[in-house]
Order: sequence, then structure tokens, then C-alpha cells
Amino acid sequence: MSAVPASARNDRTAVVDAAMRVLAENGLPGLSMRRIADVLDVQVSALYWHFPNKQSLLAAVSERIVALGTADASDDLAPIATSLRERLLAHRDGAELVSSSLALGLLELPSRTQLEKAARSAGLDDASAGIAADTLVHYVIGYTFHEQQRMHAAVVGAVDASVDLAPDRVADSVDAFEAGLAMVVAGVQAAVGSLDRRVSDSGRRR
Repeated sequence: MSAVPASARNDRTAVVDAAMRVLAENGLPGLSMRRIADVLDVQVSALYWHFPNKQSLLAAVSERIVALGTADASDDLAPIATSLRERLLAHRDGAELVSSSLALGLLELPSRTQLEKAARSAGLDDASAGIAADTLVHYVIGYTFHEQQRMHAAVVGAVDASVDLAPDRVADSVDAFEAGLAMVVAGVQAAVGSLDRRVSDSGRRR
């Protein structure tokens, strides 16, 4: 029996584990194939045994970031969106990485599926539920991306640490996110009411 190739000695999970370590230590700009290979003590070429290119590996890292747990089931829009934000914030440059994978069509976002299901349960048709889910996803990722960029800029001294980035003002950032989220959810609920009225008016005209 031939020996197992060096490139196959680590499985996909081990490669993603190593990539998560590099992300935590160096951020997305430093998430290179070379650094990941160094963590695993293999040649860079060994990584391509499991992933055809860097973007597919980054997509697998994104999947790890946004994976749902057993306690994540919810029928309400706001808790689903809030849970997504918490997952992104838990990882350095999480929002930017996930946004990139989504933009390239390499990531199926579990939270989006949950949001779409919740929107349908609230009374929207399939097309409108999809729009509501996408709107909430874009709000959460965009808000968190901006937040993480500002935090990183303050840490490295690229900008002055403004008062809204101070530790004692973190709650204000949470409040602002929740206020904006409430507005988006209210818009979805208003769309449900509008749809109900159109259906009711159509029924009366028959």
C-alpha cells in the first residue's frame, strides 16, 4: 500500500481550523495561504488538495463563522438578525470575510434561510419574504462591517479613538444597531399589512 501523500495528512476541518487561527491573529489582510500552511507545517501546495483556490477556503471559513447552533431556532426576525451580528462580531473581520463570500456566490447563509422563513410566517409571499431576508442580511453585515472597520482603525491608530468607540460607550453601539434593526423589522411588518390590504381589496372587488 502506498504512503498517504503529505498533502492528504490534514483534512478539510484541520485546514479551516488553521485558517481560523490565522484570521484571529492577523485579520483578513493577513489570512494568506502561506501562513495557513505554516500553521499546519506543510507546503502551500498541500492546501490545494482540499480546496481548489483561496476563495473556496475563505468560503469554508465563512461557513464556520455563520454556522448555526442547536439553540438558534427562532420564528422572529429580530433575534435571528441579532444572532447573525453576534457571530460576525465574534471573529476578527468576520463581516468583511462573510460579505466577500456572499458577493462571490460561494456561501449559503443559514440566517438568511431563517429570516426568509420567518418573513413568510409573518404573512409575506415568497418573493417579498426573500426581499425582506436580503434587506435584513445586508443591514446586519453592513452595520457590523462598518463597526469592525472603525474598531480596527482605532486599535492601530489610523483614527483617533472617538467617544463612540470607548469601552464605556459599547452599549450605545448596541442600542443604535437595535434601533436600526427595529426600523427595518417595522418596515417588513408594514409590508405585511400592505399585502393584507391588497388581498382584502381584491376580494371585495370580485
